Amino acid sequence: MSSATNTLLISPAARDALQTWLDHQRALKGAAENTITAYQGDVTDFLAFMTLHKGDSIGLGALAKITISDMRSWMAQTRGPDVGPRSLARKLSAVKAFYRWLAEREGFEPTAVLSTRSPKFPKKLPRPLAVDAAKAMIDCVELQSRHPWVAARDVAVLTLLWGCGLRISEALGLKGADAPLPDVLRIVGKGGKERVVPVLPAARDAVDAYVRACPHTQERGSALFRAVRGGPLAARAIAQVMADARMQLGLPATATPHAMRHSFATHLLDAGGDLRAIQELLGHASLSTTQAYTAVDTARLMDVYNRAHPKAGG
Repeated sequence: MSSATNTLLISPAARDALQTWLDHQRALKGAAENTITAYQGDVTDFLAFMTLHKGDSIGLGALAKITISDMRSWMAQTRGPDVGPRSLARKLSAVKAFYRWLAEREGFEPTAVLSTRSPKFPKKLPRPLAVDAAKAMIDCVELQSRHPWVAARDVAVLTLLWGCGLRISEALGLKGADAPLPDVLRIVGKGGKERVVPVLPAARDAVDAYVRACPHTQERGSALFRAVRGGPLAARAIAQVMADARMQLGLPATATPHAMRHSFATHLLDAGGDLRAIQELLGHASLSTTQAYTAVDTARLMDVYNRAHPKAGG
């Protein structure tokens, strides 16, 4: 069923509760719009399933009485060819977050939902580009566009991803007032978490070259990076630029904008960078997340230990 059909199945009370929670996530938790959209779809589908499963429109009272058996039925129905264990785990996480908030607001015990086990799945290690591949990617995108200013723009964006470890949303979130780039950028990342990122001369020079070439007036409050017609540049446009370049270079499909951020972390670590410092630069709340980004494995950690620890030699 479509999302619109699922929305109609939900009781007004449940629909209002969901909207209030989404507003809470947006305003107080600083959730990105993509996250809000995913939450809305996942929880809407869950509530619609429970309505059909129970055979009646589910109000808030009925939501408090969902059992472990109900949860298993939902997971069994949701899991399918198009929904693997990773996607199901994401959906369950959204449902749990909604229930945790709803139970606190309505005063009921959400154990049945919160105790539902997430399906197991192998964690994907990020696939950064090698240094020469990252350089080749930037060189390639510079030659792809018929418009010199667009080529300068694409080089500037990719240089920010690789040279400063920015997320694509963070790079495209820069405003005209941010140029020329300072020595350090204050970036507000996921969850409103602020971090300070040093700006390499190469990144500053790339942005300066783009600003000089851009035919659109740079207004302080407008997007720094512009689409051809002058509107804000979309992430999918950079993704397509990289897709075209990787086809020419023979790079795998994992060579995406986010892979440039992976590469920033990996190349810093390979050069002897401190893991906790890299964690701060990336804006990760957890060191384990940084370890995944940088593909840190036991062999590498043991190599560092054997080279650096006074007792390692015996």
